[in-house]
Amino acid sequence: MGLKLVSLSFATLLLVLTSAFLLPTLSLSPAVAQTLSDQDQAQKAKADRLLREGRRRNAWDNVEGALSNFEDALLIYQEIGDKAGMGETFYHIGIIYEEREDYDQALNYYQRLLRMSRELDNSDRERALILISNLYRTYGIHLVEQNQYREALDKFQQALVIYRKIRYKRSQWYTLKYMGFVYSILGEYQLALAAYQRALSIEQDMALVAGDGVNFEVGQIYKLLGQYDLALESYQQALERARIPGRMVVIGRGGGAIGDIVGEVQALNAIGNVHFQLKQYELALDFYQQASAVLKTVANKESKKFLEASTLHNIGAVYFKQGKEELALEYLQQALTISQSFGHKQSEGAFLLNIGRVHFELEQYGLAWDFYQQALLINQETGDKGDQGHTLNNIGYLLEAQNQPELAIIFFKQAVNVREAIRDNIKGLSQDQQESYTETIADDYRHLADLLLQQNRILEAQRVLDLLKVQELDDYLNNVRGTGNTAKGVPNLPPEQQVTENYQAILDQAITLGKELTQLRQKSNRTPEEEQRIAQLVETQETILADFNTFIESDEVEELISKLTPKTRRPDLVDELEDFIGLQDNLRNLHQNAVLLYPLILDDRIELILTTPDSPPIRRTVTVTKEQLNQEILTLHQALRNPTINAKAPAQKLYNWLIKPLENDLAAADAETLIYAPDGQLRYIPLAALHDGEQWLVQRYRINNITAASLTELNTKPQSQLKILAGAFTKGNYSFTMGQEQFEFGGLPYAGVEVETLAATVPNTTQLFDNAFNLEDTKPKMGDYNVLHFATHGAIVVGTPEDSFILFGDGTPVTIADVRNWNLNNVDLVVLSACETGLGGNLGTGAEILGLGYQMQRAGARAAIASLWTVDDGGTQALMNAFYAAWQGEAITKAEALRQAQIALITGDYTALGEQRGARVAVRVRNGLKPEVVNRLSHPYYWAPFILIGNGL
Repeated sequence: MGLKLVSLSFATLLLVLTSAFLLPTLSLSPAVAQTLSDQDQAQKAKADRLLREGRRRNAWDNVEGALSNFEDALLIYQEIGDKAGMGETFYHIGIIYEEREDYDQALNYYQRLLRMSRELDNSDRERALILISNLYRTYGIHLVEQNQYREALDKFQQALVIYRKIRYKRSQWYTLKYMGFVYSILGEYQLALAAYQRALSIEQDMALVAGDGVNFEVGQIYKLLGQYDLALESYQQALERARIPGRMVVIGRGGGAIGDIVGEVQALNAIGNVHFQLKQYELALDFYQQASAVLKTVANKESKKFLEASTLHNIGAVYFKQGKEELALEYLQQALTISQSFGHKQSEGAFLLNIGRVHFELEQYGLAWDFYQQALLINQETGDKGDQGHTLNNIGYLLEAQNQPELAIIFFKQAVNVREAIRDNIKGLSQDQQESYTETIADDYRHLADLLLQQNRILEAQRVLDLLKVQELDDYLNNVRGTGNTAKGVPNLPPEQQVTENYQAILDQAITLGKELTQLRQKSNRTPEEEQRIAQLVETQETILADFNTFIESDEVEELISKLTPKTRRPDLVDELEDFIGLQDNLRNLHQNAVLLYPLILDDRIELILTTPDSPPIRRTVTVTKEQLNQEILTLHQALRNPTINAKAPAQKLYNWLIKPLENDLAAADAETLIYAPDGQLRYIPLAALHDGEQWLVQRYRINNITAASLTELNTKPQSQLKILAGAFTKGNYSFTMGQEQFEFGGLPYAGVEVETLAATVPNTTQLFDNAFNLEDTKPKMGDYNVLHFATHGAIVVGTPEDSFILFGDGTPVTIADVRNWNLNNVDLVVLSACETGLGGNLGTGAEILGLGYQMQRAGARAAIASLWTVDDGGTQALMNAFYAAWQGEAITKAEALRQAQIALITGDYTALGEQRGARVAVRVRNGLKPEVVNRLSHPYYWAPFILIGNGL
């Protein structure tokens, strides 16, 4: 529920000050004389006089007379076949239509000029191309001013194609900047960044000095993505560039030259905004005050007003954060008044939103509602997706504060769906960029889920969490395939949809009237009829604003909302969402008495959601703070990673929070399998290693992890016969750099024993050791096997997970980026029997534990087994041999086989694996390991690190 700060972009400034930086108007070469008859010569002389008269009239602003002269001249030139005369007349008529902003007509004449120049094969061809490309760009700017962004992008793209053809780099640069601006408005930050970076490349080639360069624009995108360090770096470069002595920038149609103080003020404001986002308010205020001081030296009144508004607004925002609400309102109101005077809608919307935010904090809810509605109206009119999400979210908080949770949920849902659209548009950006954007919105998703849970709307809350978890994975691995349902965002219940549509109808009406009113007010010489129409529109606008203000209190809305309250909500509304998510069908088809456990970590509590095959979702609340939970997770994580520490006490504490509140529900459901979708730092702890005071959880339930309920198909049966490709790195030493880290790995002696035992247990096993276990020879074989077993090293590279890898036996590291191109559609299971394949570095969001194992799933494998911490070589050999021995049994699933193997290490009893197989494994364990290790295998350090991700059948 933060403030929307303003640091106005280069493109925004130009839009306010009308079209700037356009190439000067070009004159065509004089009409070339042709061989004509005497009669035609006389006609030509007449046409030439008409042409000259048209020029004179146009110079004296007699546009209608000039157009009449040009059209008459054109008819004569066409009659006598004077192509040069026709070309020059096309040019002059096109210019008139362009100045009238009748761009389609102007384009028609310029294109006729181009065709004529090709026939004549003269220098006018390039000039015609320049006219056409400039027109496309001017047309695009006009469309941006009308908020017709898609159409504007089309015009800019057509201009760009021609500029490239004629190699006008400066014009390409300007056009790309406009395109980046439009993409940023649409929330398409990936495309915006790409456009700005292309402009930056041109700028570097040409050593351009006009304006502030592209550094400022790039910084704007980084800030929107939450990459504040990169934003600061870009803004600092823009500031340094603006302060280069002797630099000049031309602003406005009048061409008034000023020093690049504009760029300096913009950069100072932008740097302040980053510090504001980082909650460094005093530092932010210092930069804003520097901007204010520099602003006093700006001579150009238009640009000064524009920059003054943003600076005043930003200072007001700091005062608000410092608890000086009245002073904040004074500055914000000044900023709003200035912005309204020059009609820049984007900044006006931001100022209105933040004024409303101050009134909200003062508990002046009526005033806050008024300002939020005006802000949302402008957000919709301008089409700015980022601003829309921000305003919708603030409206949600306002309604929640007024004890209207059902109505608040409607607006929170809209905000989430706007953010989902943005998320979808940035899938091509780097992992860091996606992850930082996620961090800017994650709290809003969780707040909506929290509010839904308070209303006992469990499935909807689960849906929101799925979206957040999908987003985390997409950020983490950069290529997660969301399901069709996932891409749709948060669905509305029918009453919510009706409220949304009714509200949108009011907005649409207001937007239509607002556009007409803006167009009329832009006219300098209005007719009496137009003045009357303005009065009508203003009156109608007031009525619409009144409709906004009474919307939430209308009988129609109250009737719709009554259907959503916990006491009156109809069961069929929940059924619709059950059909939408389809969880229960999946659980029924598993035939394992499976239930889905879905924890949600909130600041002040844990919400446990349990979905069973035959009953509505069950919700249990545990009062424990996020800080307390994370501390206990860290305590247990440290105990699990050290076999000398007794892990039972911290394991029991987490059991009491995560499982004990559900014990009766699990018993009623006859649960045998827990499908587990962990949240946050819970991902670092294997659920199997929780302890109830008498036994480990794995001794009661089989467990398999999923990343989000909507991501994984859980009930596809595996192939009946195991056919395994097993590779092992047993000897040798390799050193290499990956990302920013240096790695050194030595062979794993027990990996060889592990693979040999596996081959003895499963007949259809192909063994590859060391150099024979290389990528070139191994990859072609993968499609012939349904199980891939890699007994080798692997690691998650902290900070750059796309560089995370597994090490083949010849010392070749294979990264996530490589794995995503594999085809594993025939593979039921990939086992990464390696060191640290699930986790690297300190505890964070938990996304990294999915690591290589999850990427194997994305390549087509139905499940993966990976480790959560650096594993013991000998203990891994024992566990893996026990796992495959168990999996050989009839009707034994992967999840059950892993469970039996873990129990065997806990108890030292391998008979459950099958008499002969268990005996063989026990012998291997005794012969292959030191006695003290064999005796210690009951500690979860040895058996708990490996988790099953995905299909557990």
